Amino acid sequence: MGYQTAEAAVSQWGNGLAVRLTKVVAKTAGMIDGTQVRITAEKGRIVLEAVEPGITLASMLASFDPVRHGGEVMTFTPIGEEVV
Repeated sequence: MGYQTAEAAVSQWGNGLAVRLTKVVAKTAGMIDGTQVRITAEKGRIVLEAVEPGITLASMLASFDPVRHGGEVMTFTPIGEEVV
């Protein structure tokens, strides 16, 4: 898609201010509802950048594949006098 420009108004939202992203701008940036962003501000400019969420227990469990990760853990025979 490339580059997308839009104009919007800053509006009061609770104790803060908000700007709504148009569907086209959000899609171009690859952002969906719930996307975590880093906000960088300087005089006359605000930049939003999507950030990758950290690894969570929920994300690890969601990626668990019992076929790939399941099965016998120790597939070798005892070498010494270990108790198995």
